[in-house]
Amino acid sequence: MVETLAYDLTVFKIHFGNLTLKAYTKGEHVLRIEATVHNTHELRCGRVVDRFPQIVTRLQSMLERFMTTLDCVDVAFIGDQALDQLLLPARLGKTRVGGVDLNNIRMRRALSAVLALGRSPAGFTMAHFGAKVQSMTGLPDGDYTHRQAAYDLKKLRAKDLITKQARSRQYQLSPPSMRAVTALLILRDHVIRPILAGVQTPSRPSKPTT
Repeated sequence: MVETLAYDLTVFKIHFGNLTLKAYTKGEHVLRIEATVHNTHELRCGRVVDRFPQIVTRLQSMLERFMTTLDCVDVAFIGDQALDQLLLPARLGKTRVGGVDLNNIRMRRALSAVLALGRSPAGFTMAHFGAKVQSMTGLPDGDYTHRQAAYDLKKLRAKDLITKQARSRQYQLSPPSMRAVTALLILRDHVIRPILAGVQTPSRPSKPTT
């Protein structure tokens, strides 16, 4: 959510249920970022006054993760061998899965979805992932099934682009993974694609000079 208020003040808000991250300018040289909890039940650490230090600690962690996410997206990076390795099949435990092909539109949608969910303070589930793919692409439920979502997440886990939290169904992106996923999408959409489009576009014949 973006709000444009008086005095040239623009406020950016991101809502995660009853949790909100807000960024806005204060004065001419200060950018202020805040974390707000509208219902402490969302933090799952208790609601009594004695738990106030834990509530503050979790909000601080949420704020730091959000700022780290902004930094990772702004300064994207991918290793020299990553593009070659992505296409190769991999294993997740005893399961063999296919590689990550950036030319596959479904895989690019999956990468965009996990990057969008990467700022979530508590991680994301497969249901969140599937819903995000559908909301970003406008696909109906039948066009992206739970089985497809589960397989895409396995492929990303096998390439260490996302991690699964121990003893839970939550997934997360580490800071290096955020940088790598951002770099992959930038390379595909803003570098490789324009170059290919330029190569495929026939040049106009020059006019004869007189």
